Amino acid sequence: MAIIDEVVTKIPEWNGKSVSITPLSGGLTNSNFKIEVDGAPYFVRVPGASTELLAIDRNNEYHNTKAASDVGVAPKVLHYISEYNVMVLEFLNGQTMSKDSLNAAGMPTRMAQAIKRLHAAPRFLLDFNMFRLTEYYLSLCRDRAIKIPDGYLDRVPIFNRIEKAMNVNPLATVPCNNDLLAENYIDDGSQLWLIDYEYSGNNDPTFELGNTCQEMQFSDAQISEVCAAYFGAATPAMIARMKLNMIMSDVGWGLWAAIQANISSIDFDFWGWAIERWGRAEEKMDSEEFEGWVIDVQI
Repeated sequence: MAIIDEVVTKIPEWNGKSVSITPLSGGLTNSNFKIEVDGAPYFVRVPGASTELLAIDRNNEYHNTKAASDVGVAPKVLHYISEYNVMVLEFLNGQTMSKDSLNAAGMPTRMAQAIKRLHAAPRFLLDFNMFRLTEYYLSLCRDRAIKIPDGYLDRVPIFNRIEKAMNVNPLATVPCNNDLLAENYIDDGSQLWLIDYEYSGNNDPTFELGNTCQEMQFSDAQISEVCAAYFGAATPAMIARMKLNMIMSDVGWGLWAAIQANISSIDFDFWGWAIERWGRAEEKMDSEEFEGWVIDVQI
């Protein structure tokens, strides 16, 4: 019996009712399903194989999803089947967003407003730090002889320089999703919901902002719009923090993609994604603006 079928049997309220299971596409780590029980819809996420290697803590995900739902920005957790690390969530009726749809006029402001709401949630269980996660991913790649992009190790001193500069005037950490790619936004027509808390943790808010701007490939004007909507003004220091975190987003998640290319059974070009992300990080590190960001973030 497949895990999803076993999960259905573990929920007493569903016994004796009409149950239909529909696989959902789009997951890069897990298998997702829509389950209808006597016509009532639910969302179920089944963890993918070997996802613990990606530094995903399922207890942290469960705790943080509930915390995010407390402030009305994430779906409610209705059941948790701990033996399978499976969550049954309320089904959100809305549009799963895309990079194109989030590039529409006014969307950067709406995104920042939803993010600010999340960041006011109760404290998350664990912390998240992309610099430490990158170190872990590098050690995993070394231990398992996983291929990484050419020139990656040569750039490690730059990562260290970015962290040192950002630590001159650190921001207080807040509950962050840390993985707000386009498909993790759902628009129900009145608000943007933020889903998927696998990598969530207390973090510098500008990582969240920079990471999502990088995922959308926002222009400088859109980045400034996000910054102003979140902080009240787009100051050079906050823009610099976002820009440097955009680099670290691609540095870390690019390495994640390289690992997925080695361990995942999902039909997706993870290696191509790793190369794309690493190319974007290198381009920013080599840009004329880079030194200015390092200076401005220390103001």
